[in-house]
Amino acid sequence: MHQMEGELPTSMSGSCGACINGKLYIFGGFDDKGYSNRLYYVNLRTRNGTYRWKKITDFKGQPPTPRDKLSCWVYKDRLIYFGGYGCRKYNELSECFDVHDAFWEGQIFWGWHNDVHAFDTNTQTWFQPTIRGGVPPQPRAAHTCAVLGNKGYIFGGRVLQTRMNDLHCLNLDTWVWSGRIHSSGEKPKDRSWHTLTPIADDKLFLFGGLSSDNVPLSDGWIHSVTTNGWKQLTHLPKSRPRLWHTACLGTEGEVMIFGGSKDDLHFLDTGHCSDLLIFQTQPYSLLRLCLDCIGKNASLLDNQIYCLPPKILPQVLKKITFWAAANHRQEKKAETEGQEQINIT
Repeated sequence: MHQMEGELPTSMSGSCGACINGKLYIFGGFDDKGYSNRLYYVNLRTRNGTYRWKKITDFKGQPPTPRDKLSCWVYKDRLIYFGGYGCRKYNELSECFDVHDAFWEGQIFWGWHNDVHAFDTNTQTWFQPTIRGGVPPQPRAAHTCAVLGNKGYIFGGRVLQTRMNDLHCLNLDTWVWSGRIHSSGEKPKDRSWHTLTPIADDKLFLFGGLSSDNVPLSDGWIHSVTTNGWKQLTHLPKSRPRLWHTACLGTEGEVMIFGGSKDDLHFLDTGHCSDLLIFQTQPYSLLRLCLDCIGKNASLLDNQIYCLPPKILPQVLKKITFWAAANHRQEKKAETEGQEQINIT
């Protein structure tokens, strides 16, 4: 855990975070004062161990209207935001906004967006790109997005009481929408609060979310852009559903799922999840397999470990530490379960 200093963002829900060149940017969200369109960043590559937040106020251009539960693509040092739920004034209404409710006295409207806004991190400039063609997705919130090459993908989300399972793509160079991508064969069911993670040049990994029947999901799917088809993964833990979680790709193709909830947050919340789920989406490299083998058998190889090349020795020592800790946890767990069995008997 690191101490954070500077202009700390207020406690929000539904904010959108993304990293560019070692800086974490946080935009939007909702708190007891309403919806936000503030943008903050913190440099995660600091060398002195101090992490200092800064609110970006000296920007050029016009930021998006206040909103939460939006998504973000990172492309060419730009943060490109899509959709979300929020509020607009009467003179800000447009075809990119699906009205849900209104407060007529102040002429404030709440609803879902399908507009696109970009922030250039080099010039500190907001701009709204001109969409040059195609059919945009329906306005939505609690959807997910991912980037493959120069294409930004959108899957699912919610509008009114409807959740969706449609897939769309925006060319981030030409600003042309693909329209709904009709996939062949079986495909994931409708959902919101899920994640979509690029795992190869042509593949996306979809996990979890909340279904149209308000059931937390634990299914995983891989979409191939090349074949335009979905494949459901088997052998996933059915007892580990997740929604409103985060996901990122590891260095060897692992998708790491952290946080979120295992409950339908609208009706039940027994606490957020603090365990880390790791899904291996491709075979490990030969180097990784060798390091794990050494780490697991360190006691047998003790006299030979320091004969290894200096270049890989630090990686070997890390693996030994990891597997020693893992074995210790397993022993403690077995000891605890054994004691519980004795007590029951």
